[in-house]
Amino acid sequence: MKVKVDQELLDLSRRKNLEEGRNVRDFFIALAACNTIVPLTVETQDPAVRLIDYQGESPDEQALVYAAAAYGFTLIERTSGHIVIDIQGDRQRFDVLGLHEFDSDRKRMSVILGCPDKTIKLFVKGADTSMFHVIDKSINSNSIKATESHLQSYSSIGLRTLVVASKELSPILFEQWQSSYESASTALMGRAALLRKVATNIERHLSILGASAIEDKLQQGVPQAVKSLRKAGIKVWVLTGDKQETAISIGYSSKLLTSKMTQIVINNNSKESCRKSLQDALLMCKKLGTDSLAAEINQLALIIDGTSLVYILDTDLEEQLFEFASRCNVVLCCRVAPLQKAGIVALIKNRTDDMTLAIGDGANDVSMIQMADVGIGISGQEGRQAVMASDFAMGQFRFLVPLLLVHGHWNYQRMSYMILYNFYRNAVFVLVLFWYVLFTSFTLTTAITDWSSVLYSIVYTGFPTVIVGILDKNLSRDSLLKYPQLYGAGQRQENYNKRLFWLTMVDTIWQSVAAFFVPLLSYWGSSVDGSSLGDLWTIAVVIMVNMHLAMDIVRWSWITHAAIWGSVISTFVSVMIIDLFPLLPGYWSFFNIAKTELFWMCVLGVVIGALLPRFAIKVVVQYCRPNDIQIAREMEKYGNSRRDSQLEMNQIFDPPSR
Repeated sequence: MKVKVDQELLDLSRRKNLEEGRNVRDFFIALAACNTIVPLTVETQDPAVRLIDYQGESPDEQALVYAAAAYGFTLIERTSGHIVIDIQGDRQRFDVLGLHEFDSDRKRMSVILGCPDKTIKLFVKGADTSMFHVIDKSINSNSIKATESHLQSYSSIGLRTLVVASKELSPILFEQWQSSYESASTALMGRAALLRKVATNIERHLSILGASAIEDKLQQGVPQAVKSLRKAGIKVWVLTGDKQETAISIGYSSKLLTSKMTQIVINNNSKESCRKSLQDALLMCKKLGTDSLAAEINQLALIIDGTSLVYILDTDLEEQLFEFASRCNVVLCCRVAPLQKAGIVALIKNRTDDMTLAIGDGANDVSMIQMADVGIGISGQEGRQAVMASDFAMGQFRFLVPLLLVHGHWNYQRMSYMILYNFYRNAVFVLVLFWYVLFTSFTLTTAITDWSSVLYSIVYTGFPTVIVGILDKNLSRDSLLKYPQLYGAGQRQENYNKRLFWLTMVDTIWQSVAAFFVPLLSYWGSSVDGSSLGDLWTIAVVIMVNMHLAMDIVRWSWITHAAIWGSVISTFVSVMIIDLFPLLPGYWSFFNIAKTELFWMCVLGVVIGALLPRFAIKVVVQYCRPNDIQIAREMEKYGNSRRDSQLEMNQIFDPPSR
């Protein structure tokens, strides 16, 4: 890794006799030591040359260790008891006397080192909001002011910042800490809380050494992905541990925030001030308008920090936060702890029927991912903790767009249709049997053989259902990505709702009536027995059900053709085979009835009579009141001749709760 070195800072680090030089050296020692990085020696083609590869949980820590190495402070070796640092050509061993790992409450980590000069030093690095509370501001006040100014400028351009400080421990203070640390480490109950208390007690009255800033580049396609998700009517909330200025800068660069948005910032240090800020925000929201059109024109963005959430979550202010946040187009939470991320997800999940999806790439996102209805982990530099805790894993954030807008849309369309179709195909066959039982005054006889009843859901109609449920697509991938608004069909419940279900049931009753009474009335008064009529009913229903499915298929392929027409053919073959066995009821029935023209006229009449009303209504609805999906399908079909045409989508303001 190549690091650009500031020559002035490098020269200053070599001046051991100056106080500034010693502070610079301590700063780089802190970067090299205050971490969990493990250095690994890598062999090269030249036996005399070896490289050091730093392995760690966080890419930020790796970047800081590489930066320290660029200035001559190279971490060479790490064990549980000591570390070896090459300080500008001089290898020095530091005893690791204690390590307090990072936690979401303290938002910092610290290490206690026994230095080669027999002194004991505490090195601490962490978020500026937590570090400035434990830094002694009476020492180096000018450096503190300069560091605060630098942090502000770093954050405004989207850099992730850390503050580094240190303190020399006296032997008495170290012994007190060591005693408390050993007691907390061996505690059987509340060990984590005790260790946190020990760390808080020692991390006080620190002397500031400096600050670091790391550029966290956006992955490829993140702005376009966020824009597509928002066009699809999906509300995007960002929960981050970065500073407020950094989070806002990233919000603009990712196209989450725009200059047209009204930003509401809640950054308070008490419960009452949070209450007042929320009340003022709700009042302003009511003035701007409550209808969906006003909400679209006057876009709101809520920016809230973790300190404010401490006073809001799990209190009576939660309801006000939910009420206001649900009216905002964008919510940006900064400096939030992992448990606060989960609390924000629970805030929405417990109060609405909306589906929540959480996506993250680090260990601090695990609680949020597990709390959401759908959790997605990004496999990257932050490790695999998020991936292991997620439902889906992906390499980059932009892959979320095809997952939701393409595969999510296809899955919704297929599942919705298959639910309705399976209700229909089973109900229509059962209703035919019901009409027969009703017409025969509930006798124990049956016209349809037991074998046909069993094979109906397995051979006659089962295979086409599976094939269509897997392969059918109402729109192409390109159209779904080009028009994200098409995702709104699922939010508006266009493909599956109570009204559509009951209309399907009414159509099912009509088709069962046509399938039963057309053959019955056609053969009324003839000498045809019940088994022959049962074969006619079976074949007519199977053809009718498969033709019903064929009417709704959008994407035909040879597999679909083979499944549907193969099922019809297999029905004829199965019925003939069943009627070939003398021991079974209905022996030779099919061959007796199929040789007459009336049999084939009945089959044709059942299919036309049963499906004609559905076909007519479908044509009228699609011609007079086409939805977005149907318009997009027409655009796909005639796209070559209408290249300049525009597709106007239904706007999605507040999707209905599901």
